Amino acid sequence: MDKLINEFSFGLFFWMLLIFILLVILLRKFAWKPILEAIETREDGIKGALDSAEKAKLEMLNLQSDNEKLLQEARAERESMMKEAREIKSKMVSDAKEEAQAEANKIIANAQIAIESEKKAAVAELKDQVASLSLEIATKVVKDELSNSDKQLKLVKDLLNDATLN
Repeated sequence: MDKLINEFSFGLFFWMLLIFILLVILLRKFAWKPILEAIETREDGIKGALDSAEKAKLEMLNLQSDNEKLLQEARAERESMMKEAREIKSKMVSDAKEEAQAEANKIIANAQIAIESEKKAAVAELKDQVASLSLEIATKVVKDELSNSDKQLKLVKDLLNDATLN
């Protein structure tokens, strides 16, 4: 620049300044404006991406909390179902025990009735056998007693003495 001023070539300086200003205007109009627009577009895209990422992050957190709620509900439902299954199982077991006990009581009652009837039948049969044996013994004794005429007369006298007359 000293050289330009020293030689005092004002014309050259003027044309250089004019070309420089024209170059700046042309660059501003054709280069800087598209570059700035591209930078602004890029900046808007980055802001949009950051906003989308933030929204996605919030949505992910919401989904996580929803998943946790669903998981808790599923666990609660599973526990409820398990509790219900245990109750049904215990009810079925107790019903089966009651039914088995009732059946056992019925079988025992039937067995006691059968035993009692068998006992009565055995007692009746025993009585019949005792009566039959007693009759046989009495027949043999009477036969033996009545085989002798002295014994017969003695028996008749004893029976008459024992019998009371009114």
